[in-house]
Amino acid sequence: MGTVSLEGIEFFAYHGTSKEEQKIGNKFSIDVTITTDFMEAARYDRLKDTVNYEVVYKIVAQVMQKSSRLLEHIAYKIIDEIRKAYPAVDTIEVSVSKFNPPVGGVCARSRITLKG
Repeated sequence: MGTVSLEGIEFFAYHGTSKEEQKIGNKFSIDVTITTDFMEAARYDRLKDTVNYEVVYKIVAQVMQKSSRLLEHIAYKIIDEIRKAYPAVDTIEVSVSKFNPPVGGVCARSRITLKG
C-alpha cells in the first residue's frame, strides 16, 4: 500500500451557508490523499496501474465549480467522484479549508477532513 496526494489545491469558489458567501465567493484549499496498492505501477512504471493525479485534480475542480453550503458536502462529493473513477482504492481522505471564514473575528482558515 502507498499514498498518492495532492496538497494545497486552491480555488476561488462560491460555497457557504449564507447568501453573501455564495454571492461574493472566497478562496478555498483542498488536500486529497488516496491510499491504494500501486506496487505494479512502481514495479513496471505504468500510469494505468496507479491513480493519475491529473484526473484527481480535474475531479476536484469540477466539484468546486458547483456551489455547496457545507465544506463537508464538498469533501463528500470529491470522495464520491474519485471512487467512481478509481473504485479499487482503499481509502480517500479529503480536507477542505476556507480562507478567512466569517466567524466574527480573526481566523485564517476553517478546515474539515473527511475520510471514506
